[in-house]
Amino acid sequence: MGKAGQALKQVLESYGISQNRVAVTMGIRRSNVNRWVNEMADPAADAVLEIRDALEKIDPDAAEEFIRLYLGRSTQ
Repeated sequence: MGKAGQALKQVLESYGISQNRVAVTMGIRRSNVNRWVNEMADPAADAVLEIRDALEKIDPDAAEEFIRLYLGRSTQ
């Protein structure tokens, strides 16, 4: 399964953000976020952007880290 779920899981753990908070911010069910984090499903491309937007509202650094991990870019 996907890189987006792995990136999201790492960011949520690193920044202490709950799956529920992301879900509420995105206006979706927590079960959707849970499926992504546990790699049972991959978010669609538009959902990846919505994840980024939600994280941006919660913690801009977390959003930046999510994209960095998702794209596989090193920090510089």
